[in-house]
Amino acid sequence: MPRIMPTSAQVLAKFAAELAFSEIPPLVVERAKDCIIDTVAAATFGAAFTWSRTVVDYARRYGDGGPCSILGVPGAHLQAPYAALANGALAHAYELDSVGVGPHPGSTLWPAVLAACEDNHADGMTAIAAFVAGCELIFRLSRASHHSIEKLGFHAPGIIGTYGAAAAAGRAYGLNAEQLTHALGIAGSLSCGLLAFTRSNDGAMVKRLHLGRTGESGILAARLAAAGYTGPENVLEGKFGFLETYCQNGDAKLLTANLKQDWETRRICIKRYACHIYAQIPVQSLRELMAEHVFSGMDVAEILVEGGEKLLTHHNIVEPGDIMKAQYSVPFCVALALFRDPDDPRSFNADALEDAAIRSASRSVTLRARSQEGRTAWGAGITVKLRDGRVVTRNSDSYKGMPDNPFSRVELRRKFMVLASGMGAAAAATLFEKLDRLDIQPDCSLHAI
Repeated sequence: MPRIMPTSAQVLAKFAAELAFSEIPPLVVERAKDCIIDTVAAATFGAAFTWSRTVVDYARRYGDGGPCSILGVPGAHLQAPYAALANGALAHAYELDSVGVGPHPGSTLWPAVLAACEDNHADGMTAIAAFVAGCELIFRLSRASHHSIEKLGFHAPGIIGTYGAAAAAGRAYGLNAEQLTHALGIAGSLSCGLLAFTRSNDGAMVKRLHLGRTGESGILAARLAAAGYTGPENVLEGKFGFLETYCQNGDAKLLTANLKQDWETRRICIKRYACHIYAQIPVQSLRELMAEHVFSGMDVAEILVEGGEKLLTHHNIVEPGDIMKAQYSVPFCVALALFRDPDDPRSFNADALEDAAIRSASRSVTLRARSQEGRTAWGAGITVKLRDGRVVTRNSDSYKGMPDNPFSRVELRRKFMVLASGMGAAAAATLFEKLDRLDIQPDCSLHAI
C-alpha cells in the first residue's frame, strides 16, 4: 500500500502540539517576549478609545463571569472567547501593534494565548511556547501565499491570524496533534476580514474588529476540537482550501519548510509609530532628514515617496475621512510627521484631521511604485523638495523596531511605560517586570496587576 503523506495542517498541528519551551532558542524566546510586552502595552493604550469601549461593553455583556482579563480594563472577568475578542480589538485599536509581512503576530496571537492560559491556569513557559507555535504558523502561511491575500481584497491578519490563534490556543490548552489538526480545519471556516474600508467614506473602525475576531475564533476552534468537533485535514493546500481560495499561485511546500530550523518568530517587527507598517520607513526617514538638514513643515514644497506596489494600491489615501483611515494613509502620516512628533502616539488624534497645514501637506505627497528587488517589502525612498530650492533624499530598508534594528530593553520599556501610563506608573512598572520574566511565571494571569 502506498504511504499516505500527512497534510500541511497535520504537520503544523504536530509541531504546535509537541513544541516544548526547551526546544525554542533563547533569541526566539526573547523576541517572543518583546512582542508580548509590546502587545500588552498597545492593548492597554487602546482600551481608552470609544471604538474599543464598544467592543469591551459587548464582551462584558455576553461573556461576564469568567477567569480572563481585559487589558487596560481593571476588574473585568470574562469567559475566554470574549476576552480574546476584546483584547484583540484593543491591541489593534491604534495601529501600534507588531507586524510581519502579512500577519500581526501580537494582536492575532497573544489575546488567544492569554485567554487560554488564564482559562487553563497555565504557566509562562506554556504561554511563550504557544505564542511561538502560532507565530511560526502564521508567518509560514503568509510566505506560502506569496503575500497575495490583500491583492484579492482580504485583510491578511484576519485570514491568516485565525489559524495561528487556533494553533496557539490549542497548544495552551494542551490539545494533541489530532485535535489541533481539527482546530486548524475549523479555523478555516472562521477566517474573516475585507479591505473594503480602504475604499469607503466611513467604516475603517471595522479593521480593529478583524484582529479581535481572530482571537475569539482561535479559542472557539480549539475548544470545539478539544470536545471532538472536526474540521478538514486538507484545509490549507487542499481543493477549496486556504491556498486555493484566498491566494494567488500559493506554494504549499513553504507551509512546512524548515520547521524548528528557520524560526520565523525572529522576523517580528515592532512599530515605532502609531501608523501602518508602510508608513514607518517614510516617516522615520523624513524625521531624520528634518533633523539633518534643519527644516520644518512650512519649508516643504512637495514630497515623493517610492516603494512597493501596495503603496499605491492600498495606502494612497490623500483625504482620509477618519483617524483610523488616516493611520492607514502614507501621504497623511508623512504630512503629520512634518508638523507633529510621530514618536508620540497621541499626535495621531482626530484633531490632526482638521489641521489645515497637515491636510495641505498630505495633498503635496506623491507615491510612486518601484521595483523592490533586493529590498525589504517595506523599503522606501523619500525625496523632499524645499521651498528654498534644496532637494534632500533618503533610501532605507529598515526602521527602528525591525529585527536588524530592534528596540533595546530601555527603549522597549520606555514605549511600554508611555502606552501603559493610564494604569499608573507603579502598576505599569510591575506589569512590565512580570512580562519581562514571563518564562519563570507559575501563572500567566494578569488579574493581580
